[in-house]
Amino acid sequence: MRRPPLTAMRFVVGFGVVSALADIVYEGARSVYGPFLASLGATALVVSVITGGGEAVALVARLLFGRLADTRSRRWALAITGYALTVIAVPFLGLTTALWMACALILIERLGKAVRSPAKDAMLAQAGNVTGRGWAFAVHEAMDQVGAFIGPLLIAASLALTAAYGPGFLLLAVPGVAAMAVLLYLRRRVPDPAEYEPIDEIQPAGVASREPLPRAFWVYAAFTALTMAGFATFGLLSFHLVETSGIAVAWVPVVYAVAMGVDAVAALLSGRWYDRIGIRGLIAIPILAATIPWLGFSSSTALVIAGMVAWGVVMGIQESTMRAAVADLVPDSRRGSAYGIFTAVYGLAWLGGSVVIGVTYERSLVLCAVVVTVVQALALAVFLLARPHRHHDRDGRRNRTSA
Repeated sequence: MRRPPLTAMRFVVGFGVVSALADIVYEGARSVYGPFLASLGATALVVSVITGGGEAVALVARLLFGRLADTRSRRWALAITGYALTVIAVPFLGLTTALWMACALILIERLGKAVRSPAKDAMLAQAGNVTGRGWAFAVHEAMDQVGAFIGPLLIAASLALTAAYGPGFLLLAVPGVAAMAVLLYLRRRVPDPAEYEPIDEIQPAGVASREPLPRAFWVYAAFTALTMAGFATFGLLSFHLVETSGIAVAWVPVVYAVAMGVDAVAALLSGRWYDRIGIRGLIAIPILAATIPWLGFSSSTALVIAGMVAWGVVMGIQESTMRAAVADLVPDSRRGSAYGIFTAVYGLAWLGGSVVIGVTYERSLVLCAVVVTVVQALALAVFLLARPHRHHDRDGRRNRTSA
C-alpha cells in the first residue's frame, strides 16, 4: 500500500474539520428553517414539504452525482463544488424576505449536499480501510456535529441580540470561507485517497465500473427507506414546539444544538459498536424513531424536547453507521453509485413520509403518531425477516457487516 502525505486518521479528522465548519453554516440555518419559513407566511404543511423536499433534493440528486463519483478523478471536484454551493446559498437567506426565494435558497443549499456527499463518503471509506470504517464515519460524524452544535447557538445569540434572522444568516459566511480553505488544503495534501487502500483494490482513476450491486445492498436500502418514511423533520418538530408551547423562537436553535450534541455521542458509540457487531445494531433505529411523534408532538414542552433528543440519537446512527455499512456492502468501484442510489431511496422515502406526516399532523396528532409507528414496525419486520446482515458479498464470502 502506498503512503499518502497524511495518515488515514489525519485525513478523516481533516474532513471532519471541513464538515464541522460547513455544519456551522447549514445546521445553524436549518435549526430555524421552521419558524423562519413560518415568519414568511408558510403553513405547517408548507414547512414539512419544504424541509422534507430539501432533504429529498440533498439525497435524490445523489443518483447523478454518485454515478459521477464512481470515477476517482472526479471526486475532489464534486466535493469542492458541493461545499461551495452550500456556503454561498446560506448567507443569501439573510437578504431575502420572499417565501419563494427562501425556499429556492434552501433547495440550493441542499443541492450542495447532494453534489459533494457521494464523493466525500467514497473518500472517507477509502481512509476507513485503515482505521475501520465504522470508526472513520463515526469520528467524522462526531466532528460534524460539533459544528452542528455551534451553528444553532450562533443563530440563537444573533436572534437574541437582533430579533431578526438576517444578521445570523450573514454571519455564517465566515465559517463557510474557513471550510473552503481547509478543503482546498486537504485536496493539495491528498490528491488521491485511493492510496489508503491496497493497490489491487484500486480502480483506475478515470474509469467507472458497471458491475452489478449485490442483493444485500438492495435489501439494506429497502430497510432504510422504510425507517425514513416514518421519520419527522426537525422543521416540523420545531414548528410544533413554537406553536404549542409558546417558547421563544431564540430557544429553538438551542434545543437543536442539544439534539446535535446527542447526535455526536450516538455516532461515536454506534460507530465503534458497528466495527464490533456489524449491521445488527441498526435494529435500534425503527424502535427509537417510533417514539419520536408520541413525544415530539405532545402538548408537554418537556416531552417535545425529549422527542427532539430521540431525534438526535436516530440522526447520529443514520449519519454514521448507516453510511459505513454501505461501504462494506459494495466494492470501491461502485461506492459512488451505491451511495447515490442509497441516499436517493432514503430521500424519496423521507420526502413521501414528510408529506404524509405533515398532512396527518394537521388532521390529528394521534393519527400522525400511529402512522409513524406502523411504518417503523414494517421497517423492523423487514430487518428481522430479510436479515441483510446474513447476506454474502459479491465473492461469496461473509461480509464484514456480519462479524
